[in-house]
Amino acid sequence: MTKKILVVDDEQKIVDIVRAYLEREGFRVLTAYDGETALKVFRQDKPDLIVLDLMLPKLSGNDVCRIIRKESEVPIIMLTARDELTDKIVGLEIGADDYLTKPFEGRELVARVKAILRRTEPRASVPLVRCGDITVDTERRQVKVRDRIIELTTTEFELLKLLASYPGKVFSRTDLLDRLQGDAYEGYERTIDSHIKNLRRKIEPDVDKPSYIHTIYGAGYKLELPA
Repeated sequence: MTKKILVVDDEQKIVDIVRAYLEREGFRVLTAYDGETALKVFRQDKPDLIVLDLMLPKLSGNDVCRIIRKESEVPIIMLTARDELTDKIVGLEIGADDYLTKPFEGRELVARVKAILRRTEPRASVPLVRCGDITVDTERRQVKVRDRIIELTTTEFELLKLLASYPGKVFSRTDLLDRLQGDAYEGYERTIDSHIKNLRRKIEPDVDKPSYIHTIYGAGYKLELPA
């Protein structure tokens, strides 16, 4: 089935460029030029992934992302002229899966779209991964802590699945990015910290004293059973 990509940007030229690259790869492209229209198209057409600009009329990209995250875990790639690290971290912390700055290379955007969509495809794997009170159902793409279902983004789900599959193993930030997004991602490696922060907020009883995801200073992160 052809994947649907919603491209949201107030610049017609950018939309046309992104559309051309994506359609060349066989994707069906939906478009919106402001935040309010983006939400309407998202709710009506249920895209498989969203490429989202930050500086939009009527409703900002950050606000659009926050609203969508309350309704869906659809992957979101932010595409924007804002290249400050703070902007990237904010975008990731409110639920974006990836972040690409303008000017951008069309082939890199396509590579990132494909990388994220590959992670959402069903694949042969261990159906259940358990680590203490955490259960990762890889077939249903569902996570439970005890009996409570936890809503995660695509990146958060893959990150937790990886950590839970190797309890006690320390992964560096670079290792985690390579495992999650492969060669398509060459960004600042500490953006993984934002995804870890989001995960802790969702699964930890006390985010200030993590029981599951531990920081190994100078090395990276590991998932460990609570003491």
